[in-house]
Amino acid sequence: MQSRRARRLSGLLAAGALCLSGMATAGPAFATDRDDLVEQQEQQAAEIESLQSSLEGVDSDLQEIYLKTEETRGQVATAETELAIAQNELAAAERDQQAVAAQLEAAQAELENIEADIEQGEDDIEQARSNLAELGRAQYRGESTPSTVDMIVNANSTEDFLDSYASSEALNRAESSALTQAQQAVSRNETRAARQSDVEEQISNLKDQADALVEEKTEKEANAQNKKNELEELQASYEQQSAELESRKADFQASLDKTQSAYDDTAAAIAAIDEENARRAAAANNSGGGGGTVSTGSSWLIPVVPTPLYVTSPFGMRWYPITGGYWMHNGVDLRSTCGSPQYAPANGTVARVIPAAGNSTHGNQIYINLGTVNGHSWVVVTNHLSAFNVSVGQTVKQGDIIGYTGQTGDVTGCHAHMEVWRDGSVIDPMSLPGFTTY
Repeated sequence: MQSRRARRLSGLLAAGALCLSGMATAGPAFATDRDDLVEQQEQQAAEIESLQSSLEGVDSDLQEIYLKTEETRGQVATAETELAIAQNELAAAERDQQAVAAQLEAAQAELENIEADIEQGEDDIEQARSNLAELGRAQYRGESTPSTVDMIVNANSTEDFLDSYASSEALNRAESSALTQAQQAVSRNETRAARQSDVEEQISNLKDQADALVEEKTEKEANAQNKKNELEELQASYEQQSAELESRKADFQASLDKTQSAYDDTAAAIAAIDEENARRAAAANNSGGGGGTVSTGSSWLIPVVPTPLYVTSPFGMRWYPITGGYWMHNGVDLRSTCGSPQYAPANGTVARVIPAAGNSTHGNQIYINLGTVNGHSWVVVTNHLSAFNVSVGQTVKQGDIIGYTGQTGDVTGCHAHMEVWRDGSVIDPMSLPGFTTY
């Protein structure tokens, strides 16, 4: 037994430093958005649940130290993610602010150009008006264009008529040009005034956006700073907790030794039950009877909690996260809420009912002797119950309530711990028919 214990605990202290140094960098990858952050937090919750099961058998105060350290490590990772998100949001707000500032600058420059064009247009309109006024004064002075008849009557010759006619055409073109220029100048300024109104409205909207972005940026800056402060506080707390964890490593080792001793006691109790089963089977054979026989394909043995099952810690060798090294987990831990009924896995007899007082590792514990079935001695053990519903020597049928889920003993969360012993050795309950998972 000492050799087996040595194998299980070999290398624990040597591996401890590596385990602790990896805590600060281990964990989920950085999330980049809110959905990833939620997923990261859910993953951390599942990891804590798994750690609670992996610490089964360790004194509860030591478990609390370790779980608190791991919880803080997860909070550090979350805080790092939240800080990254806050910094990204701040950078986005700054980019938006810069973009709006550039748009505002361009709009203001356009407005200045429009105002200059309008001012020039006003000068053009004034000049056109002046030209038209001058033409009007010329007409008033009798310098207006004579009619064609007058030019024929008054002409002394054909050359005189052609000269007069050419002069009148030039004067008509001047009047028409002055009028056209005036109309075009007015039209251009009307268009510019409409664009001026649009740009002024755009500038007003951009200024509102800029004001809002300044406020948003200020808020984002404060949020990023708060996240940074939270992260620094969590990192300091994590370092302090890690140091405490390191200082208590010898206590964890002592707790493991106690757990191993409790497992040895369980194995000895099972061996005594197996001996009694063998004696009864031999007596039955001598009298012409025999042990029970069942079909190996039937659900003659069921879980202590209803299916489908959610395994929080499987059967088999498990890595011990505090001191390092591997040790044997004799049963399977199944998700079950506090106070939920647990059921007799098969027909049998209650062999032992052990209260938590004096059984600090396993807490409230029940042994159910299933007798000899198909030539093998079968015993089922369930630990950490909150209350019993059976007593020693009581006969139970499959499905009878034997107790209720709890967290007595060296555990930190409610769950069902089920062990299946066959001929003095533990087997994986999940390998049996009917043990289906989600």
